[in-house]
Amino acid sequence: MKKLNKSFWFGIVFSLILYGIIRILLTTGVLDDVAESTLILVCINVMLAVSLNLINGITGQFSIGHAGFMSIGAYVSAILTLNFDVPLVFALLIAGFVAALFGVLIGIPTLRLNGDYLAIATLGFGEIIRIVLLNTEYVGGASGLSGIPAQTTWTIMFFFTLLTIVVINNFIRSSHGRACIAIRENEIAADAMGINTTLYKVIAFSLGALFAGIAGGLSAHKFYVINPGSFNFLKSFEILVMVVLGGLGSTAGSILGAIVLTLLFTALQNTPELRMIIYSAILILMMIFRPKGLLGSTGLSFMKFGKKEAKPDDVISESSSS
Repeated sequence: MKKLNKSFWFGIVFSLILYGIIRILLTTGVLDDVAESTLILVCINVMLAVSLNLINGITGQFSIGHAGFMSIGAYVSAILTLNFDVPLVFALLIAGFVAALFGVLIGIPTLRLNGDYLAIATLGFGEIIRIVLLNTEYVGGASGLSGIPAQTTWTIMFFFTLLTIVVINNFIRSSHGRACIAIRENEIAADAMGINTTLYKVIAFSLGALFAGIAGGLSAHKFYVINPGSFNFLKSFEILVMVVLGGLGSTAGSILGAIVLTLLFTALQNTPELRMIIYSAILILMMIFRPKGLLGSTGLSFMKFGKKEAKPDDVISESSSS
């Protein structure tokens, strides 16, 4: 058993202090309901970006169907709480596992594809989910579901976000994560060294789908109403932009990219005619002057177990010995 290193506990303590400060500010009224909604939206986008980064940035797959998994989590959790009175936490976990199951079912046939072909397949999956929801009366059809209990609080949101970051960050630095990185660097070489590339791609795909589903459930229980139009391909592209903006392969970059874009959208709400122009201009300038993203491939030096860093070369020695 590896001992928990000091950096991991430093990250946990720092996160809890940050949570406590924000909690006090919300309780005392320094931060109003609008600020709380913005914080929760930031955390939802952090979960989505970090989970997509595992698929696109770490494993090197080009998936643009993340909104499909988010919609599955949102609808499953909403139905469980609305129609069956399931407690929120259990509803979120069930929704996450249902989304992960869809990740496996979609991943097995499609993750043998690469590049543009995989992107088209995942995009098609997201659109299929949206059309099915659009034509299913049980979930409200085009009108969607309304009256969803607003049970997502800052406390619940914070701890699910922390759980997402810790689990995915430690997965990346495990032997499984190093196998995923090896696949990203050179899939043919990884396969030649005995790594089951399809298996690891499916694992990464399903793990990313699990947390995307939970994020969808949290979103549904914060904003009362969900409809299929909220989970179209533009939502998938929005999540992808957060990952690319922060830096593909960087957990810290995904977090920063989600924060920056969420705050940018919020700040430009009063100028909708200029929002997309400013947003697009920032992205163009970003790709010209810093194409690797805000943080490049920098990872989190904390929020991890053990002291060994995840390096693509490490998987070769492990595969050889096995």
